[in-house]
Amino acid sequence: MSARGTATVDDVESVTPAITPTTSRPELVDAESQEWLRSLRADDTREEAIARLHELLLRAARFEIARRRPTLPHLRGNELDDIAHEAAADAVVSVLRRLDDFRGASRFTTWVYKFALLEASAKLRKRAWQGREVPLEPEAWGMFASGGPEPDAEAEQSELLATLQTAIAEVLTPHQRSVLVALALNGVPIDVLADRLNTNRGALYKTLHDARRKLRKHLDERGLALDDRLEDR
Repeated sequence: MSARGTATVDDVESVTPAITPTTSRPELVDAESQEWLRSLRADDTREEAIARLHELLLRAARFEIARRRPTLPHLRGNELDDIAHEAAADAVVSVLRRLDDFRGASRFTTWVYKFALLEASAKLRKRAWQGREVPLEPEAWGMFASGGPEPDAEAEQSELLATLQTAIAEVLTPHQRSVLVALALNGVPIDVLADRLNTNRGALYKTLHDARRKLRKHLDERGLALDDRLEDR
């Protein structure tokens, strides 16, 4: 990969699929999309096609970064452009790994665009959390309190909160507790947590699902319902 994060043939050769018939149905794929697929698979056109793909994804990444820029006032223009190049380069690799997943439901350029948007979003979230401590303990249980509840509702709320605190501390494993608290209570982005815990999004989603299932069962047995802020969304 070049200094600015531009993907080259050498960078992606190991992930570029062999020249095999596309798994999408040719009659459902528009001519432009078919040409993209052919160019990215053929040895004599791959390098030029990868360069064009990178240019397209760089524009997409820059668009997403510009859209989110007001929320990142601490980042300068050159830092944002570096993020765009990194996002585009990683998106190129992701696209080449998944060429056979393209089914022709949309134009190829529309399909690949989302890879750059996702990469840019993830990198911006990570940059926003750079240098910040990831809270793995509840920062405030008051988030579950509703303003000025009636006496009966306040008693029920207090019971739920006490049961929930006990369940999180005693029913969940330490890892499940850390993941649930970080993601569901403290609002840590999942890709940031995955990076800090040296794992991946899929593993964290599985851990979060298992933690919620345990809590739901524990509360159901006591006639209580899991708070919406801890439910799947």
